[in-house]
Amino acid sequence: MENIISKTNFKTGLRIARFPLSLIAKSFVVGTLMLTAIQSPLQAQETQEAKFTKPSWWFGAAGGANFNFYQGTTQRLTNDFMVPTAFGDGQGIGLFAAPIMEFHRPGTMLGFMLQAGYDNRKGSWEQVQTPCNCPADLETGLSYVTVEPSLRIAPFKSNFYIYGGPRLAFNIDKSFLYQQGISPDYPNIPALPDRNGEFSDMNKSVISMQIGAGYDISLSADNKRSQAVLSPFIAFHPYFGQDPRSIESWNLTTIRAGIALKFGRGKKIETPEDVYVPPVVVAAVEPDVTFTVAAPKNVPVERRVRETFPLRNYVFFNEGSTEIPSRYVLLRKDQVKNFREDQLEVFTPKDLNGRSKRQMIVYYNVLNILGDRMVKNSTSTVTMTGSSMEGAADGKAMAESTKTYLVDVFGIAPARITTVGRVKPVIPSEQPGGKLELDLLREGDRRVSITSGSPELLMEFQSGNDSPLKPVEISVVQEAPIDSYVTFNVEGADTAFTSWNMELTDKQGKVQKFGPYTKETVSIPGKTILGSNPEGDYKIAMIGQTKTGKVIRKETTAHLVLWTPPVAEEMMRFSIIYEFNNSDAIAMYDKYLAEVVTPKIPQNGTVIIHGHTDVIGGEDVNLKLSLARANDVKGIMEKALAKSNRTDVKFDVRGFGEDESLAPFDNKFPEERFYNRSVIIDIIPAK
Repeated sequence: MENIISKTNFKTGLRIARFPLSLIAKSFVVGTLMLTAIQSPLQAQETQEAKFTKPSWWFGAAGGANFNFYQGTTQRLTNDFMVPTAFGDGQGIGLFAAPIMEFHRPGTMLGFMLQAGYDNRKGSWEQVQTPCNCPADLETGLSYVTVEPSLRIAPFKSNFYIYGGPRLAFNIDKSFLYQQGISPDYPNIPALPDRNGEFSDMNKSVISMQIGAGYDISLSADNKRSQAVLSPFIAFHPYFGQDPRSIESWNLTTIRAGIALKFGRGKKIETPEDVYVPPVVVAAVEPDVTFTVAAPKNVPVERRVRETFPLRNYVFFNEGSTEIPSRYVLLRKDQVKNFREDQLEVFTPKDLNGRSKRQMIVYYNVLNILGDRMVKNSTSTVTMTGSSMEGAADGKAMAESTKTYLVDVFGIAPARITTVGRVKPVIPSEQPGGKLELDLLREGDRRVSITSGSPELLMEFQSGNDSPLKPVEISVVQEAPIDSYVTFNVEGADTAFTSWNMELTDKQGKVQKFGPYTKETVSIPGKTILGSNPEGDYKIAMIGQTKTGKVIRKETTAHLVLWTPPVAEEMMRFSIIYEFNNSDAIAMYDKYLAEVVTPKIPQNGTVIIHGHTDVIGGEDVNLKLSLARANDVKGIMEKALAKSNRTDVKFDVRGFGEDESLAPFDNKFPEERFYNRSVIIDIIPAK
């Protein structure tokens, strides 16, 4: 009986403790984060007495534990010995010990590491049952001599670093121990003897990879020539390239955790001993930034704008409703006879306010403009296509709402309006695989698209069902133009500062604060600063916060003049609307820009082109996208001018991205976001 017990439990006390891979990984990740957050109290403070530089070269030793995890199939142990049942998963803990060499200059990000030493990858496979119902166990003392060169990166130029590189390992131990116990069905049959040996078909060398992180804790004062640091580290060695054998499918993944002790010697800072050297306070080097203010003089004109306003052929619906939203202007039958496109101010939406009020008055009358044009052109027809993620039936119900309004209020014959339902529009905002800002994108896709094959309803030079509706011409007095804004430029701010602010102080000592900002250039309307004052002298301070926590302050002065309109002058404005995330000039606008817009530029005129985007997407991406759109338009217009041998026109091209202080529309509703995807073209006559 004693023999039976010893054979069926022969692994008791010998088995290496098994830990779940996820638990080990989580434990070491947490440990690493704690190391990066806590500075050891052993680290000495720098003093004014420091006479040695920090070492660049470090030498020492590293030691730790390898947490090894086996997967795959292992059954043929040698060429003449195959066990009855294949082994699959296994794990174990082995020793790692190696000399270490590092090179990294103090205060820099990049460096080099080299470790070469003993690397034990031993472990035990999970017990299996043989066909005789006997328990079988397998363990190995697998070991290597490893050579691990790595690139060392200190991303914050601090004591925390990450490293990674190849691993070249040479096998020095390929032993195994196979043990098969007694079947409980036949307790009196003697157990097979243990089988010791060496695996066959072992790869003599393996080339794999590693990635890890560590933290240097100083053990000596910084004013000493000899320095010592203690560096806890953790590394991950994935199974790629780590197959121990050239047969079967045994693969090996390792998580290594340990600590390194490293020593280095600094270089002596030579100073004449007979000359008194007072204590030096080392000032942090200020980032290289330039602060300038461009305060344009008063532009003595009242620019009356004759604007050709594009008419987006979409009606957006609220989530869960198939009724036309209340923000759209819906007329009564008795109001139809008084409706005129050039007097839309009479028909104002219910819940609209802010800077985009004038433009949105036009857009929110889109159904009334369409109805009026269809009454005047009795043979014209349209198709209403409703799109809804809730299904094609819900989309068609939305389309039927717009049709019912045109039929009941404007008296359009039902046969002239076709309704269709879809799940997504033909040109959707939500793209396949997209995961960011889906609520805003889907809000923009819940709409009714108005298409027509009738030329009298469409924009110049356009035809087909995907053509935009004819734009609306309106005449208004422009507010302060973009070229009258005060521009603050902090060249280099995007790399030097985490953020920067401004303080403007007038002669009475009143302080106005603006910011924080992260981009280099900011434009603010003069009226925002001056209020009702016609002009004023200001002391302007830029306060920047560096990435190391230092505060940089630069000052200048400027004389600001409020934009006023004493003389009448007419300018023209055109707009080009883009679909979501499209920076290429839409082909349908090429002929329109070349043959309608460009010929209207007077001799020696100026064309201001500014691109905008909505708030969907990254700020940097949107800034580049808006400038690309503006340059697309400029390129088309320059080509048209060149054909007419004209070189008298000045262009001012700007991209404002999603900057909501300069955007032509708000971003509350999808129709406003769609109109913000635009390029605005202002044509100004010569002064």
